[in-house]
Amino acid sequence: MTWYYTDTGFNTGEFNMQFDLALSKNILPGQAILRFYRWEPFCISLGFNQSIDSIDYSKAKEEGIGIVKRPTGGRAVLHAEELTYSVVMPCQAGSSPKIIYKEINEALKLGIEFYNKDLTMLEFETAQPNFQEIYKEKKGLICFATPAKNELKYAGKKIAGSAQRKIGNIILQHGSILCGTYHKKIIDYLSLEDKDYSAILDELNNKTIEIETVINKKVNYDELKKALVKGFESFYSMQFLPYQIKNEL
Repeated sequence: MTWYYTDTGFNTGEFNMQFDLALSKNILPGQAILRFYRWEPFCISLGFNQSIDSIDYSKAKEEGIGIVKRPTGGRAVLHAEELTYSVVMPCQAGSSPKIIYKEINEALKLGIEFYNKDLTMLEFETAQPNFQEIYKEKKGLICFATPAKNELKYAGKKIAGSAQRKIGNIILQHGSILCGTYHKKIIDYLSLEDKDYSAILDELNNKTIEIETVINKKVNYDELKKALVKGFESFYSMQFLPYQIKNEL
């Protein structure tokens, strides 16, 4: 497998999701691609099967927050003070989507730990929740309220979340590494009754944590990306080649 790396910087939610899909369609045999990106403007992404009615669409648009559907599953995420990654790779013989999901999270774990010594207590979620039941609850509106199996936690709280889709023989996995606290503002854009607001906010405070909260200073995104590249190269025993962006979209 030949690994490639690209950083597409800040773009709209629509661009970011379409670019991930384009990578999955244009990837060549024997390739794997790691991409980093961020969001401008800040954007709420909804899982592929999530109803737009779960979001106060008018308020989000009025306040300049983008809204986009992900090609993957899961629930709503407010992409703001975070680093987003995507990995596109074939599902080869002897592997599976579950194996790839865990391996990518292991590489992310290494990278986050390389970034700062205070992050060396990362752990994997060991249980797989019953998402069909959780989605019936109010907390089921948001992705970060419930960690999936093998997602990364710190002190029992989710610090990075991922979603995956298999397209033919190609795996598209992307996810958010929480760097600052702005992601919690998603509570302001959910279609909630007043009585549910505090309960959902408590869920976010109790179930999520951010890198800056752990290390008690703002994240240096360039250094974080370098550390994550090192984590992937260490885990997969390879060195990245630069990915030459063509006309992906």
